[in-house]
Formats: sequence, structure tokens, C-alpha cells
Amino acid sequence: MSNLSKLEFMILDISRNNYLPWVLDAEIHLDAKGLGDTIKEGNEASSQDKAKAMIFLRHHLDEGLKSKYLTLKDPFQLWTSLKERYDYLKATVLPRARREWMHLRLQDYKTISEYNSAVYRIISQLKLCGEPMNDEDMLEMTLSTFHASNMVL
Repeated sequence: MSNLSKLEFMILDISRNNYLPWVLDAEIHLDAKGLGDTIKEGNEASSQDKAKAMIFLRHHLDEGLKSKYLTLKDPFQLWTSLKERYDYLKATVLPRARREWMHLRLQDYKTISEYNSAVYRIISQLKLCGEPMNDEDMLEMTLSTFHASNMVL
């Protein structure tokens, strides 16, 4: 039977493809619902809030993950278990994003829009992995990739 409830964001895929954005979405939605503390260590959340958080988190899990973590009843335990299972992704995504950032060149893209999309995608990956990036970094990268004949600009 399909899940008839509306999803606020994508479910966490068992193949790990969307863990980093899923974590961010889950934290934001739990905070918006007043349940953000339920996934923090040493929380003093009521059992009712913990149950609401568990329902919300399980609603956004792949069926395989729901089965694997079927016996967990505390949202902090579920959050920690998922983190232990998938957090290694930061170690694989970060070097790739850094490499892409270092080799990013404006002239490799047909349009500015394509270049901007690549820049924002890479910066999002870096930020999700804890690398701070700001507008000055983006501007410096763009200016440093200009062709030598355009450097006067």
C-alpha cells in the first residue's frame, strides 16, 4: 500500500545518495515543528514530542531503513544510528567537492547560468561537509578563471 501522507521532503534513500541534504531538511523541519531538541544528546523532550519526532523521521525513511531500525523508539537513537551508518559520506564528498572547486573554470561552460549552477552545487556540497564558503570565495574563483585576455576587466 502506498504512503498517502504528504512528504515534506524526499525520503532518505537506503543507497545513501541523498543523506547530506536529507539531514539538513530533517533538522529544519523538526525545528519548525518544535521537535529539534529530540535529536540532540541529553534532551529533556517529553515522550509525546519524541513520539512525534519518531513518526516524522520514520515517515521520511526508505522502507528498508524502516525495517532495519524498527525496534528503535527514541529519535536520538535513530538519528545517531543513521549518522553512524552514513556520516562517512562527508569524507568522500568533501575531497571530490574540493577537487571540483579547484578545477572549476568559467570557460568550461557554455553559459553563465551553467557555470553558476556548478558553483552553487559545489558550494552546497562543501557547506554540507562543514567547509565555510562565502561570496568573496565565489568571486575570487570566478575572477581567477577568466582568460588572460579578459584580466583587465
